[in-house]
Amino acid sequence: MPGLLRGVARTAVVAGTATAVSNRVSRRQAGRWAQQDYGQQQQAYQQAPPQQAPPAAAPSDDMNDKIAQLKQLGELKAQGVLTEAEFEEQKRRILG
Repeated sequence: MPGLLRGVARTAVVAGTATAVSNRVSRRQAGRWAQQDYGQQQQAYQQAPPQQAPPAAAPSDDMNDKIAQLKQLGELKAQGVLTEAEFEEQKRRILG
């Protein structure tokens, strides 16, 4: 019986380690893809012709937009897509 328990315990450790590694790889890939998307968006923005500025929005709309963006950043950070440094940088950009 002890041999069986040892085998079950070893299997559990191996499965747990594999799951942890798989999750970490997934998070890193998601982060890389997000960086690539961000780089492509920056290139498209730089290549786009200048557009006329939209009319000034009401202060409450602007604040609601910022709050929504901050919530999205918080969710990305909680999911492990953004590092602490990336989160702080994006938050600084939003808050201006």
